[in-house]
Amino acid sequence: MLLKNLGLLFFEFFKAGLFAVGGGLATVPFIREMGAVYGWVTEAEIANIIAIAESTPGPIGVNAATYVGYNVAGVPGSIVATLGLITPSVIIIILVAKAIKKYASSYLVQSLFSSLRPAAIGLITAAGFSLLLVALNVKANFRTFTFSADWTSLLRLGLFAAFAFFAFWKKTSKIHPLFFILAGGTLGGLLSL
Repeated sequence: MLLKNLGLLFFEFFKAGLFAVGGGLATVPFIREMGAVYGWVTEAEIANIIAIAESTPGPIGVNAATYVGYNVAGVPGSIVATLGLITPSVIIIILVAKAIKKYASSYLVQSLFSSLRPAAIGLITAAGFSLLLVALNVKANFRTFTFSADWTSLLRLGLFAAFAFFAFWKKTSKIHPLFFILAGGTLGGLLSL
């Protein structure tokens, strides 16, 4: 059973690493899918994974893979999931590095890189939107276009709007982002959000 889980972990994170163009947050939709299909993580755990992965050193996707892998199969699972996530990147970088020397000025290569940007933006936007829904405690069904929320969702939305306003206000732009992280964490803890 452990070998089957390890093989499945490697395969699923290999797919995520292969298709999550745009960085660590682009892996979130893949992790959500793994949670839905295999039950490895819940929606609430995904929000915690992102918070932990953002707060700890290292790439977000790698930290998330390590967390999920550990939940599924302990230390071997964390190693296998992390290797699964980074293997496609290593292979692709080796191939691209060899090819880019030869074809760097090619119109086809330049077009390929340009076409990857919208895909990366779409994946990151989808991840951000799904995290926003989890953070605001909004249940959404996009097949029937139904949404449900409670009073804490409105409070969370208000706090999010206030932090966003202050974060982008010119006079507070000199405040270190760590202040906003600590203030948000403190308010969330005090209000049990």
